Amino acid sequence: MPVYNPPLRDMQFVMHEVLNVSADFQTMPQHADMDADTINAVLEEAGKFASQVIFPLNISGDTEGCQLDQTTHEVKTPTGFKEAYKTYTEGGWSALSCDPAFGGQGLPLVVNQCVYEMMNSANQAWTMYPGLSHGAYAALHAHGTPEQKAIYLPKLVSGEWTGTMCLTEPHCGTDLGLMRTKAEPQADGTYRITGNKIFISAGEHDMAANIVHLVLARLPDAPVGIKGISLFVVPKFLANADGTLGERNGIYCGGLEHKMGIHGNSTAQIVIDGAVGTLVGQPHKGMQAMFVMMNAARLGVGNQSLGLTEVAYQNALAYAKDRIQMRSLSGTKAKDKPADPIIVHPDVRKMLLTAKAYAEGGRALAIYSSVLLEKVHNHPDEKVRKDADEMLSLLTPIVKAFLTDNGYQAATMCQQVFGGHGYIKEWGMEQFVRDARINMIYEGTNTIQSLDLLGRKVLGNNGATLKKLGKLIGALVQEEGVNEKMAEFINPLAVLGEQITKFTMEIGFKGLQNPDEVGAAAVDYLRVAGHLVFGYFWARMAQVALQKIAEGSTDPFYTGKLQTARFYFAKLFPETASLMRTARTGSKVLMDTDAALA
Repeated sequence: MPVYNPPLRDMQFVMHEVLNVSADFQTMPQHADMDADTINAVLEEAGKFASQVIFPLNISGDTEGCQLDQTTHEVKTPTGFKEAYKTYTEGGWSALSCDPAFGGQGLPLVVNQCVYEMMNSANQAWTMYPGLSHGAYAALHAHGTPEQKAIYLPKLVSGEWTGTMCLTEPHCGTDLGLMRTKAEPQADGTYRITGNKIFISAGEHDMAANIVHLVLARLPDAPVGIKGISLFVVPKFLANADGTLGERNGIYCGGLEHKMGIHGNSTAQIVIDGAVGTLVGQPHKGMQAMFVMMNAARLGVGNQSLGLTEVAYQNALAYAKDRIQMRSLSGTKAKDKPADPIIVHPDVRKMLLTAKAYAEGGRALAIYSSVLLEKVHNHPDEKVRKDADEMLSLLTPIVKAFLTDNGYQAATMCQQVFGGHGYIKEWGMEQFVRDARINMIYEGTNTIQSLDLLGRKVLGNNGATLKKLGKLIGALVQEEGVNEKMAEFINPLAVLGEQITKFTMEIGFKGLQNPDEVGAAAVDYLRVAGHLVFGYFWARMAQVALQKIAEGSTDPFYTGKLQTARFYFAKLFPETASLMRTARTGSKVLMDTDAALA
């Protein structure tokens, strides 16, 4: 059976020693009294919930899956899921980082980030139910009418109701401009919504009394394409003004998808048959409101793979220390045993260290991104809010795509450490691999994220935000450039920082002549950018570890952090050279292939 231990020490290291989040919170009035002890205490309790309540349901939930009653259109979630959700809401976890005006606890978003990482490690399928609710809360909090906020936000905050986002339709995925769902205005100011949606995670279940669907649809006078989409609240049960439940609405589950992974989450085919909905935001401006939820979801999906990377690593490490097989090439290590533990073999260590480096680098990036998001919402200085929003916009596709690519690679490597046992269900590894695979696909495939990064976030503003990232990296390079102990981390980071400017200009120039050049280079480009960001955070983590050791600390945590940083820069970071080479080969070798693909 798999195990999971919340990585509290590493979370504390990133928050308090590397990023010093308390200093940022002191600049925001609502968090000015938030200290490290409070954050640590909350996360310790959250770790208990993750490891003791929902982790034991992970394999059983995957085995049992969700069951749809075709007559009533109701979905039964796996045994224990509903009870775990009750424990979750009673513990106040759903309200953690929500607005106190609607019953929230108002804690910083970084706390929510760490809580969700632990829950994703413990049980991604279960965690998707409350995770989507938080996205619906964020969208309505930003764009809902006063009436919508009064009705829906307290229930979403308390967890009494859950939320979804209904975007995809059978004939269109990411290209939402093709959607056909219709919204007909009614005399009372409501709308009658009709259409079909697919791949709706947590779209129907028995864990909460009501489900608040955020639905994209077209008004009768809507312009064609993406500019003609509006957003509507369409609840499973209509809500009365006092928040009590009214009659059943015309939105229901017509079927459940039979999936490769995340079996414990109900991925629903949603039928909308004249359902009553209310408009969120302005007509034809639905994508602006929905992007609040979509961007939150993209950060959340990166966090899902971060969680799976961590739990897969923990189990592979434990197995590698225990499993004996063959002898070390450099001589017997376990003389009292008939064979050595497999952790003595170089390639086993490479797989383990790859997962560890990707988990800890991803954690630093995810926590940093949550601090940026906090500044966007709550910093009193408008310039700080704007700068944070710009940087977060650049980093969001990297969080989504780089962390999910790495998470799948890491989960597969950790499965490989188990050998044949990794293919057997009771060890849990094959589930981590299956669950990790979806994260590369949904909320915009990783190719879509790559196009967004290169086409919109970098070339779209002539590299202005990329230059700001470069200045951030440049400041660290200047600070540590003469420190010999930091040279193995700073030098490769400085070189890539210079190379990426030229690399970006080359692709941009070629793209002006042929847009396919951007499409051909985008995926490689995102991984280069991902390593640039990871390299920055790994250098900062190495910097702190060296400082602590210089101050006399004998804590092996810091030695381990340095060793992992050395591995990352020696074995993973050099991938950027081959990526830039393949990106520069251009689009011809891809597009001039009609005969090959006939």
